[in-house]
Amino acid sequence: MRTAAQLALAETTKRYGTRVVLDRVSLTVKPGERIGVIGDNGSGKSTLLRLMADVERPDNGEVVVVAPGGVGYLPQSLALPSHATVADAIDLALADLREVEARMRAAERSLGEAGAGARAGLDTYVRLVAEFEARDGYEADTRVEVALHGLGLPGLDRSRPLGTLSGGERSRLALAATLASAPELLLLDEPTNDLDDRAVAWLEQRLRAHRGTVVAITHDRMFLERVSTAIVEVSDGRVRRYGDGYAGYLVAKAAERAAQERAHEEWKAELNRHATLVAANAGRLAGIPRKTPKAGMGTGAWRARSRTHGAAGRIRQSQQRLRWLTGHPAPPPPEPLRFTAALATAEAAAGAEVAALDTVVVTGRLRLDSLTIRAGERLLVTGPNGAGKTTLMRVLAGSCDRTRARYGEPGGSDSSGRTSRRPVTYGGPDRPGRRTGPCCGPTRTGAPGAWTTTRTRSWPWGCSGRPTWGCA
Repeated sequence: MRTAAQLALAETTKRYGTRVVLDRVSLTVKPGERIGVIGDNGSGKSTLLRLMADVERPDNGEVVVVAPGGVGYLPQSLALPSHATVADAIDLALADLREVEARMRAAERSLGEAGAGARAGLDTYVRLVAEFEARDGYEADTRVEVALHGLGLPGLDRSRPLGTLSGGERSRLALAATLASAPELLLLDEPTNDLDDRAVAWLEQRLRAHRGTVVAITHDRMFLERVSTAIVEVSDGRVRRYGDGYAGYLVAKAAERAAQERAHEEWKAELNRHATLVAANAGRLAGIPRKTPKAGMGTGAWRARSRTHGAAGRIRQSQQRLRWLTGHPAPPPPEPLRFTAALATAEAAAGAEVAALDTVVVTGRLRLDSLTIRAGERLLVTGPNGAGKTTLMRVLAGSCDRTRARYGEPGGSDSSGRTSRRPVTYGGPDRPGRRTGPCCGPTRTGAPGAWTTTRTRSWPWGCSGRPTWGCA
């Protein structure tokens, strides 16, 4: 049975130079919790995770992590050179488990030695075997393959250099190896980066089934809702914890905002009230006559009162209150972020066709039968990693790789009467780097005798004489 992880920060401060990133932070993570860490970029989320992973030490305070089952830490980028291999990255993530296995093998080899330490050696071996089996060490490499498959990298060659992998592939490799180490405490820095929908769904299921504690930084709200049991918000050097998952966080933040709005309105009302009292009593004070000779004679209503009586006291009290309110303002809640940018494009009637692609082929990356984009539309491009989303955007932007691009030259008319184009391959041995033809218009690609037509109409932002690359 595993010992539950315990994680606590007490009055922890971390600074870089003169900048205080975390200021006297206190936080406790209970056994088995799945914590989602959120906050603005640069607020200190990654610093908090590095302190938990003992990658960095606090300047003040204390960080206590008790995880006999190991700690798995996933940074945002792999700290390995490009010539390192996939196997090196896996061994780095499994270093804790590999060390236990090495000590277990060494203890196993010493079992045949006679002497007074034989009994102690046997006890050490039994303890190491129990620790290794508790973390399913014999299945670690199998778990790596399972995780790579779930994250979209099946059959990745262990001898392949990391420099030949894309940034997204390196991130998924590091995540798969970290999960395969099966640690008691998982510390993940933005694990959903570079994952498609299928991989994110697999990761969510894997973390919900994790037998231990998870602390994950993410900006993915759906991931937070489906995985986290509590939320930690990092803001202005402070850390605040919210229970009941992401839904509880939203409810608590709405209540905080409402309370802050009420406090601001009450502060403004109090400020206005005392300003009015000062002005009103100042008028009353001006209407009280100054003392006259023998004003102290008489009694009751016949006795003249000092100008400092009543009104002046109220003015003094209100002025003191005004000074305190001014020095202790209740600020309004921050304005929520809204996307208000107006997209400036060339004028086009709503619904008018502004771009059209027919039978676009980018060898090994994209095959598109047709796509029509109309003025005013908002299109979401989605799909698994490697499906060709980025290639499609490059085709639409006219920035396709010239080593793969073909662009048509004038060459007659097709059945619809549009001028066709003969294919030109860029970067090829016969016509390197040549660029001809108008900005927009129909093109034909493919082998001679088997033409396919690609139409590219004028873009809404205008072409300004820039050639549009047809990719094949």
